[in-house]
Amino acid sequence: MTPLKAKAQAGFAALDCIPCPFKPQCTTSTIRQATAVTGTRRARYRGLAKTHLEHIYSAVALNLIRLNAWWNDRPLDRTRTSHLTRLEHTLTA
Repeated sequence: MTPLKAKAQAGFAALDCIPCPFKPQCTTSTIRQATAVTGTRRARYRGLAKTHLEHIYSAVALNLIRLNAWWNDRPLDRTRTSHLTRLEHTLTA
């Protein structure tokens, strides 16, 4: 048997995450990406086995997307730009 790896879990208030330099590595962004890319908010199939298989396929798809982004030195998602910042860039151009 292989030894189990330890898993750490921590909870923070939403305001604590704003200045955090490690925010891109956070689980919250992973969950958001999973729901946006694979649509895993609701299961397509009935039954625990089929739902589990769907989650495994979703995880594989996310891992392939992340590997592709890493190999090509691309960010995973576009960064959000506020309307005011876009207006400022337009006015200075």
